[in-house]
Amino acid sequence: MSAAAVIYNRKDQASVNTLRILSVEMVERARSGHPGLPLGAAPLAYVLWTRFLRHDPQAPLWPDRDRFVLSAGHGSSLLYSWLHLAGYGLSLDDLKDFRQPHSRTPGHPEYRAAPGIEATTGPLGQGFAMGVGMAIAERAMAARYNRPGFALFDHHVFALVSDGDLMEGVASEAASLAGAQQLHKLVYVYDDNRMTIEGGTELCFTEDVRARFTSYGWQVITVADGEDLQAVHQAVENARLETERPSLIVARTVLGAGSPRAGLPAAHGEPLGPEGLAATKAYYGFGDKPDFFVDDRVAVNFRNRSAAFREERLRWEASFAAYGAKYPDEHAELARRLAGELPADLPERTRVEFPAGKPVATRAAGGTVINAVAKELPDLLGGSADLGPSNKTSVSGGGSMLPLNPGGRNIHFGIREAAMGAVSNGLALSGGFVPYCGTFLVFSDYLRPAVRLSALMGLKVIYVLTHDSVGVGEDGPTHQPVEHLAALRAMPNLNVMRPADAYETRAMWDAALAGPGPSALALSRQNLPVLHPSLYPAVVDGPARGGYVLKDADGGRPEAIVIATGSEVPLALDALEGSSFGGRVRLVSLPCWEIFEAQDPGYRDAVLPPDVTRRLAIEAGSPMGWERYAGSAGRILAVNGFGFSGPAESVFAELGFTAENVRTLVGGLLA
Repeated sequence: MSAAAVIYNRKDQASVNTLRILSVEMVERARSGHPGLPLGAAPLAYVLWTRFLRHDPQAPLWPDRDRFVLSAGHGSSLLYSWLHLAGYGLSLDDLKDFRQPHSRTPGHPEYRAAPGIEATTGPLGQGFAMGVGMAIAERAMAARYNRPGFALFDHHVFALVSDGDLMEGVASEAASLAGAQQLHKLVYVYDDNRMTIEGGTELCFTEDVRARFTSYGWQVITVADGEDLQAVHQAVENARLETERPSLIVARTVLGAGSPRAGLPAAHGEPLGPEGLAATKAYYGFGDKPDFFVDDRVAVNFRNRSAAFREERLRWEASFAAYGAKYPDEHAELARRLAGELPADLPERTRVEFPAGKPVATRAAGGTVINAVAKELPDLLGGSADLGPSNKTSVSGGGSMLPLNPGGRNIHFGIREAAMGAVSNGLALSGGFVPYCGTFLVFSDYLRPAVRLSALMGLKVIYVLTHDSVGVGEDGPTHQPVEHLAALRAMPNLNVMRPADAYETRAMWDAALAGPGPSALALSRQNLPVLHPSLYPAVVDGPARGGYVLKDADGGRPEAIVIATGSEVPLALDALEGSSFGGRVRLVSLPCWEIFEAQDPGYRDAVLPPDVTRRLAIEAGSPMGWERYAGSAGRILAVNGFGFSGPAESVFAELGFTAENVRTLVGGLLA
């Protein structure tokens, strides 16, 4: 579709203005929201949505649809207005319910709240980076499945981004990665209104954005007037024709355009008020119209634009069926992936064994599992923040994902943890992928906003977080995580897994792959004894339930219970097996609190009998949260401050993590 073949007329302008007025009416009715962006950016969004975005409201999950991400999620009312007009099933009543409890139109876009919302956005910069993941997904799928005459994956990723998005570091990281990967199907429209809540952007944002993105390897296109639909159209068309670089369209707009607050900070996040709304409606020719009015011609225009690409979707479905006849194996694999299903026998096909008597770090065991799974599961895709050799996240023989090798199995995220997490979310949102990413546990702080969105959206993203305790040793307190396990466990809908050995690591990977939401695996730097099934048969099935009795007291009647995770489980075993009272004590391994808490009460009480109150909880991290398992009569051996630099054995010993100290503490409970 060339720019010359498209003429924008009064009907288009009326449609733009309808988007504007519906959006600000939603904000006014809710007495809460952000009218500024919808008023200023509606022309940009209208051109994208009605002339370029290949979508079909009748099939909102069409695999080859173009993606649109509203990275500036505070402008959600604009997105909801379009979803209503485009036919995605949002009613006028839904629009009137904006920002109300349990509505389909929450304050910021929420994935799955309504069809057509591709991602949960609002934390600025996250949508920008998730779009990069979506573009990587498109290219990777094309590399694996496209064949001559069958372009099953050939779509673009569009986003509307703001000044605030571009100020966030995560967007800078993602932009740099996108340029290095030459993601030319990435087209972002920058709503350049030069206004922040505190005032003009000259207060804090004086850089040359065009030069910055050019240096990242992006094509930068300027639109002097964002109200000029034809100019915006030409810019998007030029971006779509680019074959080597992602594109940033810098469009000059006015925050709150057409309102009494136009160009003022107050237009950003406050309702216009009754008088301001009336003046704005009058400015755009809606002065005599009731609230939430949609002219019939406008409604037909949006419906027609939505139907414009329906034929493409139908052709794609016919092509996919023909593809199945010619490439049945690839078709079956792709259909499974798009359905979000894993092979039923995946755990059996990827089962790895570990020899007894040969200690292995859980990070190394995790790497063995990753490589076993990667051979059987093309869905698995990921990499590390420049720590692949340390995290053991590299797929051997999988090749590096590069512009000339888009089918590579190893993504080199660079030292960009924030973008890495958000890009992984984008991969998961695209469908057909089980993404994973790796860094040190101490750097999960850099990942946290993306992990939180994984949990909010229920995305199956696997975070591989190695070097999980003060056992990091010589690198010292800057690299020794202390509070990080507690912080991650505080997050709803996230399974935090700290396996004790290679077999528990294998079980936690199985659980992460099977589970519907995100998982964080905390893995050791140091070698740990293997809890071989020949000696500890409970390790075969027990870890899958989150917590289990690894070694029981004589007769199964404990006088005290020791509960531990990770490297502290073999420490506890050593202590009990070297004591005179080990037969009176039960040892419980608790690799995943969240999975354990999801078990039925009968099982939990069988593992941790409520009447056995003499308990010792052991973990080389913050004690926060352990009181639920130690109880008021129990003890907690944890790390109550930061660590220090030195060999791991010395650090552990000084902090009390020795078999001798554990024996002393348990002995005190039994006294």
